[in-house]
Amino acid sequence: MEFLKFLISKRFLKNLIIAASLSIVLLSGIFLWLHIFTRHNQTISVPDFSGLTEEEAGIIASSKNLRFEITDSVFYKDLPKGLIAKQNPKPGEKVKQNRRIYLTKNAVNPEKVAMPTVTGVSLRQARTILESNGLVVGKLSYKPDIAMNVVLEQKHNDSLILAGAILPKGSEINLTLGKGLSNETTAVPNLIGFSRFLAKEYLNDRYLNIGGEIYDSSVKNEEDSIASFIWQQRPEFNEEFRLQLGSQVDIFLTIDSTKLPFIDTLVIEGGDDYENLFNE
Repeated sequence: MEFLKFLISKRFLKNLIIAASLSIVLLSGIFLWLHIFTRHNQTISVPDFSGLTEEEAGIIASSKNLRFEITDSVFYKDLPKGLIAKQNPKPGEKVKQNRRIYLTKNAVNPEKVAMPTVTGVSLRQARTILESNGLVVGKLSYKPDIAMNVVLEQKHNDSLILAGAILPKGSEINLTLGKGLSNETTAVPNLIGFSRFLAKEYLNDRYLNIGGEIYDSSVKNEEDSIASFIWQQRPEFNEEFRLQLGSQVDIFLTIDSTKLPFIDTLVIEGGDDYENLFNE
């Protein structure tokens, strides 16, 4: 009886209400923390900053809860001056909130840089050396030599260039590579959906060159040509078809998206493939 009286007493009911209130507050706090923690670890698809001004990049980065940093300014004659040219991570990659995106701007006017020595190193090493000095790989040519894919000559405008020569930043350096003593070949990559700029780098990493560049009637001015993408290539992509090192691939460019089904998917997948080249 005494216990029953205690259960219906005001003191017990008061303590029960207080305990229930504290439990509700505690559970609400736990759920709120879990919600914040879960959102904190959500991934974000990195937007494409290419072709944007620094101010536009800031607005987009802020809207996505991302940060950005301009890490370099390189002159690319084929890209709009003063706008974002490259980024890391690549568009479409998944990152966490507050991740810093590193951007490279295309300089308005090319700086002057000294030509380094890239003879005697591999194509991949040559690319790294040239880009660290503000230069880019141009055309690749091959000649028989036991040093397979090693740089034998460095040229600018078809003339041999010595280390220390002063060039505009962003200049293309043509490389002559050793072909080896056999008929080495390389696979034809799939360039559909790529810009000309990305296709050039992609082909160079497969020891190939851009050949003819054919623009359709949708490309009417320089701005269109910069925004254009590849909708057809010759030879066409074929996993079993191979080309001699240094061969050319013709590209057909357009800004007409109807010529390229699933363009967003193709560009992202192409970008992922390109990134993976450096890990092969």
